[in-house]
Amino acid sequence: MAEKFDVIVVGAGPAGSAAAHTLAKAGLNVIMFERGEYPGSKNVMGGVIYRHQLQEIVPDFLESAPLERPIVQQNFWMMDEKSVFQMGYKGLEWAEAPHNNFTVLRAKFDQWFAGKAVEQGALLINETVVTEAIVEDGKVIGVRTDRPNGDVYADVVILADGVNSLLAKQLGFHKELKPSEVALAVMQVINLPAEKIEDRFNLEPNQGATIELFGDSTKGLLGTSFIYTNKESISIGVGTLLSGLMENRMKPYELLETLKQHPVVRKLIQGGEPKEYLAHLIPEGGYHSIPKLVDHGVMVVGDAAQLVNGIHREGSNLAMASGRMAAETVIMAKQVNDFSANILDAYRTNLMNSFVGQDLKKYKDAAHTLDRNPVYFKEYIPMMNRAASEMFTVDGVSKWDKQKKVMGMVQEKGTISTIRDLYRAWKVMK
Repeated sequence: MAEKFDVIVVGAGPAGSAAAHTLAKAGLNVIMFERGEYPGSKNVMGGVIYRHQLQEIVPDFLESAPLERPIVQQNFWMMDEKSVFQMGYKGLEWAEAPHNNFTVLRAKFDQWFAGKAVEQGALLINETVVTEAIVEDGKVIGVRTDRPNGDVYADVVILADGVNSLLAKQLGFHKELKPSEVALAVMQVINLPAEKIEDRFNLEPNQGATIELFGDSTKGLLGTSFIYTNKESISIGVGTLLSGLMENRMKPYELLETLKQHPVVRKLIQGGEPKEYLAHLIPEGGYHSIPKLVDHGVMVVGDAAQLVNGIHREGSNLAMASGRMAAETVIMAKQVNDFSANILDAYRTNLMNSFVGQDLKKYKDAAHTLDRNPVYFKEYIPMMNRAASEMFTVDGVSKWDKQKKVMGMVQEKGTISTIRDLYRAWKVMK
């Protein structure tokens, strides 16, 4: 006879491990399936974990989590071919507890997080593909795996199986994702001594920095690049919408190599030794792409629920929060022994009323607007760099004349058109 659990969690990323940890800690019988050799072996992200959401699940995580560096400096670079307009914030208050966020290496972090769920009593099964959900009388009652006699049953199945959730698609929660709803991210980890990282990024020991890059780093395509400091390595990557890559016939690894050769970036990674190369799909559809989240006996969390805030490059915190909220709903459902959609829908309500749903709603039209109007990346960012170069160049020309020249750039584009574009951007970001 097939085994029966209280809950099956499909996927051992941040969302799945958050759910499994919360459930097991409450005494529920939980099994978590991971298709990779170990949690994190098939995952990639920029490499930032946020303290608040992790601390809600593992209060003492600072004692054992494999964290790289607490972030004290967050930078935003608007890049042209040979220049960069820089903005950012350096907060030394983040260097001391309570920290804001940390860089991590996903393979190490995911193993640790899943291990914490196991410590609470969850059963982790690696190298196992969940091929389909088992449905009976309109209710999900378990899953079928690729193992011999691999059917497993539970009161609730939590889908945390990533952006291209085949199980959610099988259940009709979403259709095939459009290329404009998914980004392909490629990333490389480059080994570099700690002292060189600290010197090049103006950091003290045990301090980290992040850089988000826009414009030339993606050759004008909608997307971002990133550079994150680890203890003795740098994570550098590029993520762009699949639709842009397809339309422009670009290859993501070519964008990454171009970024690494940019004159402003090259010095940061010079002399480093390439260690890992990773690629992964990331949900970018935002609020409008959130699928059905709940049905009888089943819930969807994390990337599988399209929970990524592309404007602020947040995903892991939304994943952990959604996993925890789904688990808390199951715990409540267990108390009344009712796992129907009506009861489980409390998860959807709580999620959409939380910062997760509210932030996604705030920026619901941002990605679509930027995608439909490539002028922001292809024209305005280069214009910003030319204007800065003009105003900061001391060449005997008065600042009045320089200001007129900058205004001439705007007029060349079209004053009314520029005002309209800026208003459109403000409207979707406000």
